[in-house]
Amino acid sequence: MNAKFTTDTKLESEIAYFENINLKLESGDIIDSFKLAFKTYGKLNADKTNAILVCHALTGDQYVAGNNPITGREGWWSRMVGPNKPIDTNKFFVICSNVLGGCAGSTGPKELQNGSDVAYGGNFPSVTIKDMVKAQSLLIESLNIEKLFSVIGGSMGAMQALQWAIDFPDKILNIIHIAGALKHSAQNIAFHEVGRQAIMSDPIWKNGKYFENNEVPERGLSVARMIAHITYLSENAMHRKFGRKLQSRDIISFGFDADFQIESYLRYQGKSFVERFDANSYLYLTRAMDYFDLTESFSKSVEFSYTPNRHINYLVISFTSDWLFPTKENKQIVDMLNYNTRKVSFAEIETDKGHDSFLLDVPELDVTISGFLDSNFTKLRDK
Repeated sequence: MNAKFTTDTKLESEIAYFENINLKLESGDIIDSFKLAFKTYGKLNADKTNAILVCHALTGDQYVAGNNPITGREGWWSRMVGPNKPIDTNKFFVICSNVLGGCAGSTGPKELQNGSDVAYGGNFPSVTIKDMVKAQSLLIESLNIEKLFSVIGGSMGAMQALQWAIDFPDKILNIIHIAGALKHSAQNIAFHEVGRQAIMSDPIWKNGKYFENNEVPERGLSVARMIAHITYLSENAMHRKFGRKLQSRDIISFGFDADFQIESYLRYQGKSFVERFDANSYLYLTRAMDYFDLTESFSKSVEFSYTPNRHINYLVISFTSDWLFPTKENKQIVDMLNYNTRKVSFAEIETDKGHDSFLLDVPELDVTISGFLDSNFTKLRDK
């Protein structure tokens, strides 16, 4: 399936258009045509064996490195992807696309419905991690890449990486799964539901049709982001960074302004988030994460176990202070892979930076990822 490619100068992204493809979603709904916004870094080698797909997390996008024109900041993983960095673009050709359902140029709730001048809004069909990966596979096929050297992702990106192993095992050689799980826990679903209710309770949301009046449910989306951001941190990290320090004052105000630094920080996170992310996309993508379950009705994921993916090398990484996707949930993946005699390495990294550790300066993570990639790339070239 070949896509039509163009460049969006405003988004500084390549756009792959898939027209009249009738993409069937896991829900049974069909999207006639869709587009994926993506970025590439580095150069594809002659035999096309150095391609790496990086899958972004919930609020990420295609700007894994370089400049992000939406925020004016560096890409969300610039410390990891680039020349002479752990994912070395002198060596690898890196691809990152905004997921189906996203809001950075790919088809999602904020985009116009096919053949219409009205955005999807709440009429956008439900998408799952499986649907996102299906769309990504069409992009990789259209780039004439038969096999990816690796798929890498953290959090929601880790879910996508595992889904690749199930659905397209013949198209990948290596997987790096960071801070994820085989399924979304009840606690994580609960946090997402509180965030969704905050958005849907905002009177501006209007059943997802806020765009008709050129409005944004800022209050609801801001609160959703504040709630989520708490889960990305650890208690130790919050205590170290903020403690009970007051914000721009010497004494408490005895009111409801932001007395404490942590309050000011969360309010800033919420305010800045609404400037770059779509509320409806947040609803759809959190739901996709909630629906993710590779172990439903099985003690050992049968769907995963019987996939012909024995050639794939897996690296599973967790962080000691991550309570959103704790080590025990990551080790369930390792145990399942070992049970099915797969090639898997596991690293639990000591850090107090919480779930967001994979986005922050954690030198042991850098060494672990670069070592895995370099070792397996050397083996591939030596064959």
